[in-house]
Amino acid sequence: MGGDFGPRVTVPAALQVLASNVQLHLLLVGNPDALSPLLAKADPVLLARLQVIPAESVIAGDAKPSQAIRASRGTSMRIALELINDGKVQGCVSAGNTGALMGLAKLLIKPLEGIERPALMTVIPNQLRSKTVVLDLGANIECDSTMLVQFAVMGAVMAEEVVGIAQPRVALLNIGEEETKGLDHIRAAAAILKNTPTINYIGYLEGNDLLTGKTDVMICDGFVGNVTLKTMEGVVRVFLSLLKSSRDGGKQTWWLKLLSRWLQVWVVKRFGHLNPDQYNGACLLGLRSTVIKSHGAANLHAFAAAIEQAVQAVQRQVPERIAARLEAVLPKSD
Repeated sequence: MGGDFGPRVTVPAALQVLASNVQLHLLLVGNPDALSPLLAKADPVLLARLQVIPAESVIAGDAKPSQAIRASRGTSMRIALELINDGKVQGCVSAGNTGALMGLAKLLIKPLEGIERPALMTVIPNQLRSKTVVLDLGANIECDSTMLVQFAVMGAVMAEEVVGIAQPRVALLNIGEEETKGLDHIRAAAAILKNTPTINYIGYLEGNDLLTGKTDVMICDGFVGNVTLKTMEGVVRVFLSLLKSSRDGGKQTWWLKLLSRWLQVWVVKRFGHLNPDQYNGACLLGLRSTVIKSHGAANLHAFAAAIEQAVQAVQRQVPERIAARLEAVLPKSD
């Protein structure tokens, strides 16, 4: 029910993913009166693998997380997370209030042993036709050095298990590559990572290296990560929209139209994989089960990508693999 468009996007996206994955079963949590019309003409074969779970209310996107959590009983978000605890589902996808989702997930599902707070993580494509794991993207506005090290461990596991990179390179996002640059907690995290043999730490990188493929895992606090990712996505969207507007422009000679069309095809082929819709969905890493946060403004294709990311995380047992790595690397908590 969450996000800017609610069921108008989430329901068609769910049906699309069901059609492409015959082993998938989905539970849609929300207002049946809002969901039923969108399911009325769906293929009965797909509906056999889909169930509507009624919810009395919805957490508003602009609600203060602390207040939303206290008044969360009966909401679609809380019921969806409770289904994980009840063993009825293996993962949850939401486009709703990020702070409320983070708080409720930590309250109901619990973090893994050795993790202070879960982090929002996504996998973005880079110029080398590979992928880069980036975290945190907004779950933790302020982070100390210990949390950044925990993020590094979780990011390395994601790069190994999901992207398939052996000995993934790990970097800290900073305002310069020199060792003397950056805030105290970043430099403290760097000192720890240098002396952690199980992490292939390569040093600091700047924001302009996010898409270059210089690292396989980029670590930062939630404030910096959120601003960096949304700035990058905004630039990519503007770039792609400018190409479209130039193609749809006024009168052009035949050779200019041909050149414009060729240029657009080349750019889409070369850079189309950077379209944010293709990698929508940030995984809340550090929880005992899979929880995916979709952009609130996600369209049908973007929300479908978030569902597919949840499927992949469940199939590859990401929480279990992170737990095993944490046990070997991080000191036990009190």
